[in-house]
Amino acid sequence: MKWKAKYLLISESIYEFAAGLFGPIYAVFVANIGGDLLTAGWAWSLFAITSGITLYIMGKLEDKIKRDNIIILIGFILASIGFLGYIFISEPWHLFLVQIILGFGWAFGTPAMDAVYSKNLEKKKMDSGWGTWESSMRIMEGISAFIGAIIAFTFGFKILFLIMFILSLIPIYITFNFIIKNNHFLKYK
Repeated sequence: MKWKAKYLLISESIYEFAAGLFGPIYAVFVANIGGDLLTAGWAWSLFAITSGITLYIMGKLEDKIKRDNIIILIGFILASIGFLGYIFISEPWHLFLVQIILGFGWAFGTPAMDAVYSKNLEKKKMDSGWGTWESSMRIMEGISAFIGAIIAFTFGFKILFLIMFILSLIPIYITFNFIIKNNHFLKYK
C-alpha cells in the first residue's frame, strides 16, 4: 500500500470513528428532541437521498475537475459542519437540516477519495487493499458505537457531539497538511 493510500485510510478511519460515536443511539436522541420513529426515518432518508444524489453528481464532476485532494478536504469540512450542527438541534426540523448537510458532506468527497485510494493500491493487491479499507471502517464503527453510548450516557449528547466535531477536525488537518506538503493547491493531480 502506497503512502497516499495510508493517509486516506487513516483520515477516513478517524472520520468513521467520529461518525460512529452517534450511530446506535441516534433514535434515543431523536426522541429527546421530540421526534418519533417517523422523524428518525425521515431524517435518515434525507441523509441517504442527499448522499445518493450528491455521490452521482460529484462522481461526474470530479472526473472533469481532477482536484481530488481538495475535493476530499471540502467533503471533510462539510461533514464537520454537520457534526457541529448536532449541538444546536432542539427540534426535529433542525435534525432534518443537519442530516442534509451531513449527507452532502459525506458524499461530496467520497468519489474522489475512492479514486485516489484505488490509484494508490498495488495492482496485485487491490482486493486486500479494499478489504483493509472496509474492515478498518467497520472496526472503527464498532469501537466508536460502544464508546459513543458511554459518552452520551455519562455526559450527555452535547458533549458527544462536541467530541465528534473535534475528532472530525483531525482528518481535515491531515488532508490539509498533505495538500500543502504536496503543493496540490497549485497543480492538478
